[in-house]
Amino acid sequence: MSGERDVQRSRVYDAEGLVRRMFDRADEYGTRAVELHGSHLTLPIERRFASVESVQSYADKVLALNWVRAQWERATVPIRVRSRAGAAAAHYEFETAVLAVPLHTGETAWALRELVILHELAHHLEPSGDDLAPHGPEFCTRYIDLVDGIVGPEAALVLRTTLLGCGARLG
Repeated sequence: MSGERDVQRSRVYDAEGLVRRMFDRADEYGTRAVELHGSHLTLPIERRFASVESVQSYADKVLALNWVRAQWERATVPIRVRSRAGAAAAHYEFETAVLAVPLHTGETAWALRELVILHELAHHLEPSGDDLAPHGPEFCTRYIDLVDGIVGPEAALVLRTTLLGCGARLG
């Protein structure tokens, strides 16, 4: 998928880990109010999934949104969601348009959540033929745009500021 070195990968993953923990703490403590760089925000609800089928249904609905199709040509390319062995990471296979997601591992289903699926859909929406770093500035902007339009502007603000705070560049 890439001819360019993926120098931002760890920065993106670090930022995502921080954002996911913010959402987890909001769920755990029952308060959605957070302070971010002096601004008070109310975090939206992040969807969670129970199965490959529920992730597939969600991905299909996201790719069918009019504004997503208008912005990214590859939204018309259907994807297939499958389970992935192991618990380390979800991943997207560009050539076959397959999103592989780990299911329940022990007591956790860390990958069966909206932010993870939107990350993988941002990979899917990369323009065909682009030879960009998988987690480069263009990817980060696509990911933020998806989060903004689907989860909400507060979630996008948290993601954007956290990516920048972790040293990621945006396109």
